[in-house]
Amino acid sequence: MSISREEVEHVAYLARIGLSEEEKDRFQSQLSSILQHVAVINQLDTDVIPPTAQVIPLQNVTRDDKAEQCYPVEDILANAPRAEDHYFKIPRVLEEGQADGPPDI
Repeated sequence: MSISREEVEHVAYLARIGLSEEEKDRFQSQLSSILQHVAVINQLDTDVIPPTAQVIPLQNVTRDDKAEQCYPVEDILANAPRAEDHYFKIPRVLEEGQADGPPDI
């Protein structure tokens, strides 16, 4: 199975990427090769193989979720360049003309 040059151009258009003529030729060749490999894999008899999401068994290695004592706010803010009323004080990031509050939803 091979892919046509028009299909390469269509996929490039959908992906919003510009391709040179050389790149179109190269991708046509590479994508055709990939499709040929997939066609070979599709010929395999997989009826006796159960469907799986993962071929090797996996286990999550996580700790129990338990509440712990938080650090005191004063300790957290001790290294902050600026703090005010138990909050980090940061420079404004809005540009002139933008609203001071959150956007209307």
